[in-house]
Amino acid sequence: MLPTIIAEAVAAGVTGSFTLGVAGAGSAIGIGLIGARMVEAIGRNPGTLPKVLMIGILTIALAEAIAIFGLIFAFQGR
Repeated sequence: MLPTIIAEAVAAGVTGSFTLGVAGAGSAIGIGLIGARMVEAIGRNPGTLPKVLMIGILTIALAEAIAIFGLIFAFQGR
């Protein structure tokens, strides 16, 4: 189903809203996975909270940057 939708979007010309949707969905999935793994790591070893929290916040910020790039591309019409 998804490959068909992507193929139709590419054939019709990828619009900014499609770009923003894909970037936002990927970013949301990434942030959710990072958060889940952070909770799991802290649950296994609570002593690692400061290190896990610092690395987790950094990676969440990097994942959020993907959505911001998608927003920029959407406003440019790509």
